[in-house]
Amino acid sequence: MAGRIPQSFINDLLGRVDIVDIVDSRLTLKKAGKNYQALCPFHNEKTPSFSVSPDKQFYHCFGCGASGTALTFLMEFDRMEFVEAVESLARTAGVEVPREQGARPLKDHTDLYGLMAAAERYFRTSLKASSGAIDYLKHRGLTGETARDFGIGFAPDAWDGLIQALAPAAQKQLLEAGLVTQNEKGRVYDRFRGRVMFPIRDTRGRIIGFGGRVFGDQTGPKYLNSPETPLFHKGRELYGLYEARRALRRLDRLIVVEGYMDVVALAQSGIANAVATLGTAATPEHFQKLYRYTEEVVCCFDGDAAGRQAAWRALESALPVLGEGRQLKFMFLPEGDDPDSLVRGQGKEAFLQLAAGSQPAIEYLFARLAEGLDLTSIDDQARLASLATPHIERVPEGVLKQLMGNRLQTLTGLVPAGFAGRATATTSDARPRGPSGQASRRASTLSRRLLGNLLRKPALLHVLPASAREALLSLQGGRKDASKAQGSETDLFLDIVNYIDNNPDVGVAEILGRWSGTADHSTLVALLDQPVGLAEGAMQAEFTDGVDRYLQLSSRADRQKLLAEMRKEPSREKFEAFWTAKRAAGSAADEGNSA
Repeated sequence: MAGRIPQSFINDLLGRVDIVDIVDSRLTLKKAGKNYQALCPFHNEKTPSFSVSPDKQFYHCFGCGASGTALTFLMEFDRMEFVEAVESLARTAGVEVPREQGARPLKDHTDLYGLMAAAERYFRTSLKASSGAIDYLKHRGLTGETARDFGIGFAPDAWDGLIQALAPAAQKQLLEAGLVTQNEKGRVYDRFRGRVMFPIRDTRGRIIGFGGRVFGDQTGPKYLNSPETPLFHKGRELYGLYEARRALRRLDRLIVVEGYMDVVALAQSGIANAVATLGTAATPEHFQKLYRYTEEVVCCFDGDAAGRQAAWRALESALPVLGEGRQLKFMFLPEGDDPDSLVRGQGKEAFLQLAAGSQPAIEYLFARLAEGLDLTSIDDQARLASLATPHIERVPEGVLKQLMGNRLQTLTGLVPAGFAGRATATTSDARPRGPSGQASRRASTLSRRLLGNLLRKPALLHVLPASAREALLSLQGGRKDASKAQGSETDLFLDIVNYIDNNPDVGVAEILGRWSGTADHSTLVALLDQPVGLAEGAMQAEFTDGVDRYLQLSSRADRQKLLAEMRKEPSREKFEAFWTAKRAAGSAADEGNSA
């Protein structure tokens, strides 16, 4: 397993790269005074509001609030994971990423990417000389512009055409890239022969594999994909994702179809947000990648039995990743149609109308499980509950899981074991359990200020008196099992306190990376963008004093909450439990109040 990247290296790396160069390689920046401007890549706009500061090495959009460092930009724009973004910046800076605990060094695949790019050029050149392949593409309704945009080519029906065109002496690398294959006798020959070729790109636009389709009276499997290689992993990659991101600044929805031609035909008709799995069922890794770029995924299948079975398999793969705000829907095409034939025969609007009527995942799940059951029968109600419960349990904790529990209760009168009280909770019951009343509001306001200071200088936590730091950590632990409001700055402050305590050398870049992709990320970058107006020494004093006041307010709020509960339901046990917990925590705030 790879070791942890030292925080000192990350800080040094951000000092080595220029954010202007990083952003300008992906957007068109124009000089505007001391800074640079561009149309924001994170929301639709006509007037540039996206600003990059070379002095601060920071970007900020005054329209949508997006902001951060070069590292944050790679994570948000290229949709990289934190470690992937660090490694990308390191390659740009020409340095190696050190790893703690003896981690493996990052392997350089530059030569393989170069071979794949050369192969694409060879296939595109070969297409121009193949009247049969050109006629096939024209018959499928593709224009030359569409073929160019997707890099479509042709692999001649020859045993060593690609080998001779690229590098006869580099057979080992060609094998590693999956461009050639080897038989039992050791003979090496082209993997793709006599096929229309579709290059498969990663999210950075680099070619990592190919899909080849037979045409005419040729024999063999309809589609042949690249094998698993250091660059290509079929269960994680999606055809057309790079092209969709290039065509659309914002992906409000992604439509998953089954074939290369479906993606290409939809794009040509003006539907640029379609992607395809690569000859395999959608995997949890596929859905994880999809939800990095959009909040709504529509899976498109044929309306026959095979299509509905494929939809069920996709649903089972998606359930473990259906977190907050993620939507999954299913659309089923008329029998005999696929996306390609539908848009060519009936047009773009017919396809979009079907997409608009897609069936939400919850509805599809319960409709499928309830097939053949009489839900007026107690036995069949119990049967549905037993069938649905394992699927509900696979969904992450959150609103969707509660809605599924509600739906099951509506249909059967039952809820999964351990779900009672959550699925039927009222709006008031579902509110976060934190400080209440005036003390709560004051604590929330103060926590925002403290959070901003802590983000700028995480080491502030370690200069606190031990009693204060332990009191903060005890508050975080006490809220661990409570239902939190997404975006609650009080809870976010305590979570980051706990994170810094567990990672003493952490810096702001790593914190932003840890919360990237969450609803709280925008809160963090907004706080970082606010002016400080304090010297370092003053910031430390303000933070220490602010923590003392925050602990006092939190203690007061807890007491207010206890009194409110006691008015509703007097309980000596509850009263004693409250004070026992306070004494065990050794709260610095309580000590201050009793003095």
